[in-house]
Amino acid sequence: MTARTGPVQIFGQFISIVFHPLFIPGYITAFLLYLHPFAFAGESDWYKTIKLLSVLISTALFPAFTVLLLRMLGFASSITLDSQKDRIIPIIASMIYYFWIFYVSKNQPDNPPELVEMLCAVFISSIIALTANNFIKVSLHTIAMGILASFFIYISWESLIPMGLPLAIAIFIAGLTGTARFMVSDHTNEELVWGYISGVVSMMIATWVIA
Repeated sequence: MTARTGPVQIFGQFISIVFHPLFIPGYITAFLLYLHPFAFAGESDWYKTIKLLSVLISTALFPAFTVLLLRMLGFASSITLDSQKDRIIPIIASMIYYFWIFYVSKNQPDNPPELVEMLCAVFISSIIALTANNFIKVSLHTIAMGILASFFIYISWESLIPMGLPLAIAIFIAGLTGTARFMVSDHTNEELVWGYISGVVSMMIATWVIA
């Protein structure tokens, strides 16, 4: 991939890092813990901190460490996983981490269904990403954005309270991140669009499975 250093590209890289796929489950979990009025109502700050850390460790720390380790051992040419070959082992490893946090959360009765559905969608998206990787270098960023947008569409539809502002922010972030990836990556429009579709489908399957 050609290096790009203009202001627009720097901004695009910044957005790509802030809304990296590894961070999205943590962001959604933080929303449910600290901003949603009912999801974790009455829980202590310590409980919320532990819950958030458990999600971040499984969905961000472990996958990131796996990629770094693969790069150090020479099994990946770059930590950005530019090639389809580089993505295979990290996606498989992430699939294991995602399934574990989903399984644990599903069997904890104090977790709201919204959290379990989101984690299930993340796990399902890793299966779709691995399958799609055989044919196309689908954007992992837009897969995460598809989950983000469809998650907020879903909870807005189901919620008894207005969720227009969180929904608008989620859709804006999803669009902004897709635009950023178009500016600074070698992804084609097709790869970006299929990423969004994969994320939305993952969320739809998750809500059907958990319901």
